[in-house]
Amino acid sequence: MDAISFARGIPAPECLPVAELAECAKAVLERDGSVVLSYGSTLGYAPLREWLAERHGVEPGRVLVTNGSLQAFHFVLEVLGGEGRVLVERPTYDRPLKILSTAGVEVGEVAVDEDGLDVDELERTLEGPHAAFLYTIPTFQNPTGSTLSEERRRRLAEIARVRALPVLEDDPYGLVRFEGEALPSVFELEGGVNVIYSSSFSKTIAPGLRVGYAIVPASFTPELEDLVASTYITPALLAQATVYEFLRRDLFEPNLERVRGLLGARRDAMLEALDRELSGRARWNRPEGGYFLWLELPESVDASALLPRAAEAGLTFVAGVDFGGAPSSARLAFSFVSPTEIDEGVRRLARLMAATPARV
Repeated sequence: MDAISFARGIPAPECLPVAELAECAKAVLERDGSVVLSYGSTLGYAPLREWLAERHGVEPGRVLVTNGSLQAFHFVLEVLGGEGRVLVERPTYDRPLKILSTAGVEVGEVAVDEDGLDVDELERTLEGPHAAFLYTIPTFQNPTGSTLSEERRRRLAEIARVRALPVLEDDPYGLVRFEGEALPSVFELEGGVNVIYSSSFSKTIAPGLRVGYAIVPASFTPELEDLVASTYITPALLAQATVYEFLRRDLFEPNLERVRGLLGARRDAMLEALDRELSGRARWNRPEGGYFLWLELPESVDASALLPRAAEAGLTFVAGVDFGGAPSSARLAFSFVSPTEIDEGVRRLARLMAATPARV
């Protein structure tokens, strides 16, 4: 029996523009090899930083190119984390949770619902001990796939402005939209004074390049340069230059449209399969983009306890408790598997649930 993974939040192999990236890397090495194969600016490959600065309407000095967007979280935590609690969404991406736990940082949680971060709860939480910063994924959130509504985005931007609350807006999925209108980022609404914006080319070009970035306040730059230099001296310039060449050749938008089509078909396949197999037996959301949806099983079903039996049946997913969710919840990733595999995987899940005893 072939294994089917709803756990892997990565792009399917056919999403990766292998031939185009090979040509871009070759061109970069031939044109600029002596630069990209040597040490360079700690803040990243200058032409890419300039492209990103123009895209986001900031000075290039505010752009830090990182080894994936998770590294931006590390750096922000290093700069701001010693000043109080770090507020996170509940549930949220599990890797920052593990980083915070390892660092011994106090965490405050704010609930997420179908409209994203509960801003009313955030305001109540801010009445407690001082918050060092808020970490949020407003668009096609990992793990729930939810999107912060425009009304809540504007309220969050106002809270950040009035309270001088540092906010790290993590946005790796925002461009992978299948339907609906794009919303302004919290960074744009607040003006980029207290909101730090981070993103990545992992979900729009290729994760193996490990090219992410952050738009930071100008006052952060000197401290970040020292921090980056002590972490890896110089970034992976060849990968960054390859991404820039991909952008310079105007390959980004066509590739993004292709990725949207491939992943949108997978999202649709999962929704159709869930409706057919689990209607009336579970609940799930309909994300307008991204890589994931959030499954709420009956309260009597423990998703973690279901996993070993699922593995035996050739199916994997991630239990919601790994992200701070309820025991009966699960994250289903539709990005890596084919529509045919999605159809079969949901069928296997339905069979497992039918044979699952109630939790005592």
